[in-house]
Amino acid sequence: MSTVALTQALSRLRSAVAEVRLPLSLPGSDAAAESARAIVTQLDDYVLPRLASLDAPLLAVIGGSTGAGKSTLVNSLLGRVVSRPGVIRPTTRSPVLVHHPDEADYFTSDRILPGLARSLDQADDTHTLQLVPDASLPRGLALLDAPDVDSVVQENRALAAQLLSAADLWLFVTSAARYADAVPWEYLRSAADRSAAVAVVLDRVPPAAMLEVPPHLGRLMVERGLGRSPLFAVPETATDASGMLPDSAVAPIRTWLATLAADQASRQAVVLQTLDGAIGALVRSAPAIADAVDAEVEAVAQLRGDADRSFAEAVRTIAVQTSDGSLLRGEVLSRWQDFVGTGEFMRTVEQKIGWLRDKLRATLRGEPPQVNEVKLAVESGLEVFVREEGDAAAERAEAAWGAHPAGRTILAATRDDLQHTSPEFPAAVSAAIRSWQGDVLALVSEVGASKRAKARYLALGVNGVGVALMIVVFTQTGGLTGAEVGVAGGTAVLAQRLLEAVFGEDTVRRLTRQAKAQLDARIEGVLALELARYDRALSSTGVDASAASAVRDAVAAVHACVTDMPALAQAGSVDGLNPAAQTPALETGASEAILSGEVLDPVEEADGVRVEVPHEG
Repeated sequence: MSTVALTQALSRLRSAVAEVRLPLSLPGSDAAAESARAIVTQLDDYVLPRLASLDAPLLAVIGGSTGAGKSTLVNSLLGRVVSRPGVIRPTTRSPVLVHHPDEADYFTSDRILPGLARSLDQADDTHTLQLVPDASLPRGLALLDAPDVDSVVQENRALAAQLLSAADLWLFVTSAARYADAVPWEYLRSAADRSAAVAVVLDRVPPAAMLEVPPHLGRLMVERGLGRSPLFAVPETATDASGMLPDSAVAPIRTWLATLAADQASRQAVVLQTLDGAIGALVRSAPAIADAVDAEVEAVAQLRGDADRSFAEAVRTIAVQTSDGSLLRGEVLSRWQDFVGTGEFMRTVEQKIGWLRDKLRATLRGEPPQVNEVKLAVESGLEVFVREEGDAAAERAEAAWGAHPAGRTILAATRDDLQHTSPEFPAAVSAAIRSWQGDVLALVSEVGASKRAKARYLALGVNGVGVALMIVVFTQTGGLTGAEVGVAGGTAVLAQRLLEAVFGEDTVRRLTRQAKAQLDARIEGVLALELARYDRALSSTGVDASAASAVRDAVAAVHACVTDMPALAQAGSVDGLNPAAQTPALETGASEAILSGEVLDPVEEADGVRVEVPHEG
């Protein structure tokens, strides 16, 4: 498997992660979104550029604690001032990258850290990378002085993290006073977790503490998975007029870096170790982003279900109460009674029908005004009922969303008042009911076309028959109780018998089913328009279920490529470049190499890691 295939797989992972949207306030969403940004940045700033140019100079980023003396160390290593601390306090704000003049092309372009502008002049902002060519720096090595990882300025901390993530080698600087602080160890723990190449410089160590502090830091490094990383101790000493340390204090570090730069195989081993660790970290962290997408997809599904159930309940309630006699009360019942008369209901149905037929015939071509009054009463009563149920559905949906963190986020973001039905809802309900009444009239007209010779149909007329069918629809399940049976129930029976006399029993049953189905469809349609508002709010979040599978598939592709690349899968480490094997024991007052050496000191031993201590001169 070639680096081309790995680059393609990583580019695919970058695209998949970059397209992830986590807009909902779920536990873990913010962390996952930050992880996604970090993955994209790591790929852009380091992994993809490094894969594209494995022979580029090794980039050692000098990072660490506030006041540890990073800039002083860089200047002292080079023998001249190239990095100046900030004006307000002695802390680096604008990063400085020092490289050999012959290797400028590697850094003047946006090959690495493409988000930072380049400048050859001193800058004072976190968005500019100052480039300093220096012929004293060995070819194959570049040094980058980064801001403090524990800076009080958030922008500085963010830049420090970004620069360390772009490093082939971390040269982590801390001081004898700050080496146990939590923030630096968070970064070192991160480096250990992803097997990054790290060397630690313990700066400003009081001479009296050289026998105590460096070995203690060495033990801490062992405990935290950095036992194989070189550790240099630089004593507290006066600086010269330019603010630089004596050459003897930094010579071991300079020698170690120069040796590393001169040996292509060793340099390549460090690059591959860090690159492999970085890719491994991406592969391990990306699935959590897919999991976060799944959680948001699940939350959206739950919220959609809440809204669906709220409006489905309204549809069911209306369907039941438009067939159980609930609507045959009040104004509707009164207008129907005005239409059919208020005589004794104990008379036979045929007598009543005959009486009604005679009454209607008296109007000749016209129809009695009571017919239209019944239609208006039906329209008004049904409209009020549907609007009430629609409002109740909206309130239920909004309450359910308000109980869920994702729902609260969506409710706060939308301009739509989802606690109530839309301003267009009343007019839509009225239009739906009028359309249904038109459906009913169309039904009876179609069936009655073949029966127009019948006296009863001619007497009742299409509106009269239609009104009677509406009454039958409202009472078909017989939900009336108590005194209602005597009044409303009787008039409903009369409507049933009227229609049966005109059309026949089977036809009436069919017409009733059709009219009820049309009513239910009209009501469901108008409520669906309201439900769509909630669907739009959910869709506007941009949560995409396919994003999770895209990330997982990309991770699998990267993993397959790494597995098929032995050179990357079996990357070396900086352990083989241990300065203990190259630097003799130093006298007190000089820079000490405290590392995983091979010479056992009878006093200091930590879990098999030998800690070399200074000797009195």
